[in-house]
Amino acid sequence: MDKKKVAVPLVCHGHSRPVVDLFYSPITPDGFFLISASKDSSPMLRNGETGDWIGTFEGHKGAVWSCCLDTNALRAASASADFTAKLWDALTGDELHSFDHKHIVRACAFSEDTHLLLTGGLEKILRIFDLNRPDAPPREVDNSPGSIRTVAWLHSDQTILSSCTDMGGVRLWDLRSNKIVHTLETKSPVTSAEVSQDGRYITTADGSTVKFWDANHFGLVKSYDMPCSVESASLEPKFGNKFIAGGEDMWVRVFEFHTGEEIGCNKGHHGPVHCVRFSPGGESYASGSEDGTVRIWQTGPVSHEDNESVSGNGPSGKVKAVAEEVTRKIEGFHINREGKTGEKATDA
Repeated sequence: MDKKKVAVPLVCHGHSRPVVDLFYSPITPDGFFLISASKDSSPMLRNGETGDWIGTFEGHKGAVWSCCLDTNALRAASASADFTAKLWDALTGDELHSFDHKHIVRACAFSEDTHLLLTGGLEKILRIFDLNRPDAPPREVDNSPGSIRTVAWLHSDQTILSSCTDMGGVRLWDLRSNKIVHTLETKSPVTSAEVSQDGRYITTADGSTVKFWDANHFGLVKSYDMPCSVESASLEPKFGNKFIAGGEDMWVRVFEFHTGEEIGCNKGHHGPVHCVRFSPGGESYASGSEDGTVRIWQTGPVSHEDNESVSGNGPSGKVKAVAEEVTRKIEGFHINREGKTGEKATDA
């Protein structure tokens, strides 16, 4: 029997409920980092390369629906069902500020210059908080036509995009006029919208379709029908020659960008895949699932023999060397020794 090359992921345990959002930082002098949002109310920070747990942000009292890191991975933000968005120190784990809302907050995003935080949720209001004056009232952009599901910044923080939970389309807002200047039309609600690293494309997942839009002229570039309903999609950042998608069938699929041909299918999750994201260098990608795990997959498939050192919370062998890069993050991070965070970071 021929031995098939099978991709073996790094399996990151620690969350006790479904993982609903993932975000990679850009590459920093200390490496790059991965933050995960979960319905267990405690976002987690990891080494983006090894999957090793760095710390848990504790303070939310409801499911966390969205999370992000700023450009330098020095601060994190999270959006929660407890009617707050929180700003965190990503080096110590301390809560820096809590922004009160009147309903569930579903989405958050740092501006490119890191001075602003954008939020949206069931209130149907887009808010922009000035992080240099966190106590000041936020700027409010005109009301969204529906409950906000995703938000992102475009065009050097001049434009923001948002999608709704209960209707199709992605709306593009010009911050000079506070008005919608364009709508990317989709049949189903957009559950994932990602701006590519080079700023050329907007990648959307709606229903069982993944679409790529020109981020400057807003025309549809590609549209591919997926084998199942997908919740999230992400474009490879370095070459832009492939993309990943994950959804209800529990598999993480890899597709060729130019043709839409499926070139890989990764099985391992035990529940629907809610979020997929490529690492900033494109050498790996992460998936978060209803099963409560984050899995990090290498871009090139590896055989079981090559990957026997992979443990439940990251590799136990050669790649540990890069752990030194995050030592200062780990040493400063407040870890709850008595509770779940320290124990759950290890292999279950």
